[in-house]
Order: sequence, then C-alpha cells, then structure tokens
Amino acid sequence: MIDIESNKEEFLSIARENIHRDGIEQLLAYLETTDFFTAPCSTRFHLSVPGGLCQHSLNVYNRLVRLCLDEYGDEMNDESVAICGLFHDVCKTRYYKTIMRNVKENGTWVEKPSYTVEDSLPYGHGEKSVYIINGYMRLNREEAMAINWHMGTFDDRAKGGSYAFEAAYKKFPFAVLMHAADLMATYIDENEEGEENE
Repeated sequence: MIDIESNKEEFLSIARENIHRDGIEQLLAYLETTDFFTAPCSTRFHLSVPGGLCQHSLNVYNRLVRLCLDEYGDEMNDESVAICGLFHDVCKTRYYKTIMRNVKENGTWVEKPSYTVEDSLPYGHGEKSVYIINGYMRLNREEAMAINWHMGTFDDRAKGGSYAFEAAYKKFPFAVLMHAADLMATYIDENEEGEENE
C-alpha cells in the first residue's frame, strides 16, 4: 500500500533541498493543484494504484542518484538529478480518469474501479513534461534532453521510426542514465513492490 502523504512530503523535501532554480516553488504549487500526488503511474502496467505516479518519480530519482554517483562521483549535479528524476513524468498529471469496469471474480461479474487515459493536453510524453516544466522553471539543454528522451525505444516517436533519441544519447550521456533509471525503477523496484503493479 502506497503512503500518499509520506511520499508527497518526501518528494517536496527532495525538491526543495536540491533545486534552487527560479520557478521551483511555482512548479511545486502547480503540482499541488493537480492529481500528481494521487494519480496512478499507468492504467495497468506498473503502479496502477492511487499514488503510483509520485512513488514512481521517487523510485526513478533514487535510481538516478545511484547511477550518477557511479558515473560522476563527486561531480554529480544534484539539482539536475532531482529535476529529471522527480519531474520526468509530470506529463501524466490530469491524464488518468477512474471508470467502472465489469470484471469476472470467482465466476461472477462485478464492477471494479479501473483507470483509462483522458489526455487533456495531447502533446506527447517526454516532450510534454519538458513543455510543462519550462512553463515554470527553465531547464538546461541536458535536462531537457534527459526528460524528453527518458522513454528511449518505448517512446512513440522511436516506435514510428525516429532515431533522434540515439543522437541525443550520444551527445548527452546523462539522458542515457535517465532512461536506465526509469527502466530500473519500472522493471526492478516496482516489480518488487508486489501486486500494486498488476
């Protein structure tokens, strides 16, 4: 069971401790007006439970810290790590809607709450997060690339045949670490969190 309030406090604490850029407080205030802290992370694939989105963001941040410490050591940019780890999926705010669905349990049909996508700002995924963040706080180029391409080959643009993510990864190694952190959080950390990601 995800502790929504505890995760929210941890998220806000990490952001305020590590990010000192103009606009951070406005970005955090914006998130407070959305469902960011209570939304699921997906409709059914990983952390598809209330609070899953914030939990995933914390998981990615923690993975990114470890990867960057290994790669950059003392030269790790704590602010960039916090920005990218915590905010890479702000595109999922106001994105999911709860609906009732009939499911069969023990041979009987019952109504259960389920999630569906209702995208109020169909701008893409990583690029949508960059767009939202830049509305409050300026990202540097490396941060923008890391957030924009954090999905790697799972990104719809890559599925459509674009190889732009490869060029970005060659020019911006931090973007590769961001993608790896997202994968590790999703397929290792959130897999260990039990049935919440079913």
